[in-house]
Amino acid sequence: MKDHILNNTFHHSDFQDIKKLVELKEAQGLKISLAFPTLNEERTIGKEILIIKNELINRHPLLDEIAVIDSDSTDRTREIAAEFGANVYIASQILPQYGRFRGKGENLWKSLYVLKGDIIVWIDADINNIHPKFVYGLLGALLNHHQLEYVKAFYERPISGEKELRRSGGGRVTEIFTRPVFSTFFPELASLIQPLSGEYAGRRELLEQLSFSVGYGVEIGHLLDIYKMRGTSVLGQVDLDMRIHRNQDLRALSRMSFALLNTVLTRLEQYQKLSLLEEANTEHIALNVENNRHVAEKTAMTPLERPPMITIKEYREQFKKDQ
Repeated sequence: MKDHILNNTFHHSDFQDIKKLVELKEAQGLKISLAFPTLNEERTIGKEILIIKNELINRHPLLDEIAVIDSDSTDRTREIAAEFGANVYIASQILPQYGRFRGKGENLWKSLYVLKGDIIVWIDADINNIHPKFVYGLLGALLNHHQLEYVKAFYERPISGEKELRRSGGGRVTEIFTRPVFSTFFPELASLIQPLSGEYAGRRELLEQLSFSVGYGVEIGHLLDIYKMRGTSVLGQVDLDMRIHRNQDLRALSRMSFALLNTVLTRLEQYQKLSLLEEANTEHIALNVENNRHVAEKTAMTPLERPPMITIKEYREQFKKDQ
């Protein structure tokens, strides 16, 4: 079987001629938007906006807008983002008639309504080693390869030790959970190097047709739905070398895996690849030690899905689209 994903694997240096990318964008008549989903990211958001805006708007007009979609941060994330020139939106105030939830997937879904781009780039707001390649690397693949519709980043993900960065150990949920699941049920997707990476770009015509898990499951849900709808030939991935960011502890990773499992089970049932005999539990169970005894700690994590944005009347009216 031809592995389209590995054939569509690039390095960011393949696209470092930003002037050429601008020419391709203009020749194709495209608008491009960049959005950061945020929650209390005052420490890094200003630097990210500054570096990308200077290089990819002021120096080279590759981007048409930079936006922050915020989950009601309690720090100065929104103020700093506005000071550095981003358009700032509060997720709960976008399409409020459809309710509000907190989660990265919620922010991404709502960003489709306020962003203007034909291509949309999403990158996380906690990157310590931010560089324009995080944006132009993804865009280069889409602008140069018209068959691609959705491009993921991959990189070395070192873990911060007490004194130095350790180069191994990043992407733990991918290797322990996601790749085994893909290998079992969707082997064509197993060659995605970092399917859960927070940096990716897609064409609006595809993104508006996808469901968005409100929480951690948004990335894996996208990949499964794209694979079901389009196959692997529309997927690409770009090597960005290294991403330095804060690392989560094992308990947080366990909750993430639980959310991913719920998303996968939902898709397996939808695709008629698996049928559960009873409803899955929606509470994550962790164990704490209190007074030398193990005590169960339960966290409700009911899976929530936003429907494809193309099904939302206000969206179709704003973008003059037929469903």
